[in-house]
Amino acid sequence: MEAVPARARAFVACVAVAALLCLLPLPAVRTPWWEVALLAALSAGCEQAAARRRFAGTIYPVLLAGAFLLPPPAAALVALPGALLSPVEQRPRGLRRLWRAAQLAVGVWAAARVHGATGGRDAVVASDFPYALVPAGVAVLVFCLVLSLLDGGILALAERIPVRRAWRGLFLRSLAPVAVHGLAGLMMAVLWRSPYGPVAALLVLLPMCVSWWVFAQYHRERAAHQATIRALVQAVDIKDEYTRGHSERVGQASMMIARELGMDDARIEVLRFAGILHDVGKLGVPTRLLRKDGPLTPQERRIIELHPEYGHEMVRGISFLGEARAAVLHHHERLDGSGYPYGLTGGQIPESARVVAVADAFDAMTSTRSYRRARPVGAALEELERCAGSQFDPRMVTALVRALSRHGWHPAVTADEPGVPRPRPAVTGRSGVRR
Repeated sequence: MEAVPARARAFVACVAVAALLCLLPLPAVRTPWWEVALLAALSAGCEQAAARRRFAGTIYPVLLAGAFLLPPPAAALVALPGALLSPVEQRPRGLRRLWRAAQLAVGVWAAARVHGATGGRDAVVASDFPYALVPAGVAVLVFCLVLSLLDGGILALAERIPVRRAWRGLFLRSLAPVAVHGLAGLMMAVLWRSPYGPVAALLVLLPMCVSWWVFAQYHRERAAHQATIRALVQAVDIKDEYTRGHSERVGQASMMIARELGMDDARIEVLRFAGILHDVGKLGVPTRLLRKDGPLTPQERRIIELHPEYGHEMVRGISFLGEARAAVLHHHERLDGSGYPYGLTGGQIPESARVVAVADAFDAMTSTRSYRRARPVGAALEELERCAGSQFDPRMVTALVRALSRHGWHPAVTADEPGVPRPRPAVTGRSGVRR
């Protein structure tokens, strides 16, 4: 069983107690129990289907329909069977089921309470549009806010992530999809109370099922992309054993720079790919040159300097990489035009390549290699700042310095300490960094 910090377990216990308090008034609540049972069975079925297809959030329309139709305690009860019976892969399974059940119960209870307090239940019965959208919208906001607060709390306690970082962006990222689910839940509730009854309400789930299938296909495609990238990186690591792990760290540093520059999440992800794949062209370089003891001849150096072009040819047909392909090709260009492969200057160098160039040089300096020990982070940053304007983009250097001052850097050793061979002469660039 995976270890869960005691404070995280205590947090789960507190949320579970809150869920029980939400359910306490159930014996005194007047509600058609067949509706509760039908909605609970429907949410359990959606939960099972979602678990098989590895796609979350599919039960939200049913839960929110329950919040719009039922008193708060009964609406909270609808969430429990599906959450408690859902398949869980990661351990501890019981604790994870309890957490999900308690979280959903509290969220649905809060949404139902707000919806009822704003007159939403009467608006649903009367099919009073567009007024019915107002209490439903407020209820969806509350539901989303409660889930975001609880998710951020468990992240901060279980993963030891700083509280601010744990909550940052959770609400805004989840608001749009939950709002769509809320609209579907409102349509279900209105049809449920109409002369057509529950059967018509269930038809609302059909277009939702189609959208879930589309999203599931997208996630499968994304998983295939990730597997492709991992295979390429592993091939590079096997071939150039002295830089093992370098690609992942360059991807991490590229991501830190991109975040500091205020780029959106999609572009940050692309730059992570760019950092991870920047040296994939080394697969086209003879292994004897990558592992050669002693300095390279000018001809051998020219062969190694072809690796950006080799890499670009390898990834050119992978459309999802976007501007990462330009970074693979141009990450060894220099602002003063003395880089390779094309000797671009200043703004001619794509921004993605300028990000990766700084991340690449930084990790090269702060990682132990076969030919030298790692430099301290401070010394590496000083070297980057010294070369800013001639080799590196000053904006990217400044962004990395700021990011590291906040989050720090913990470089891994790229060759096992006991097996590191005798240092050999290195062929370095003008910044003194062999990359």
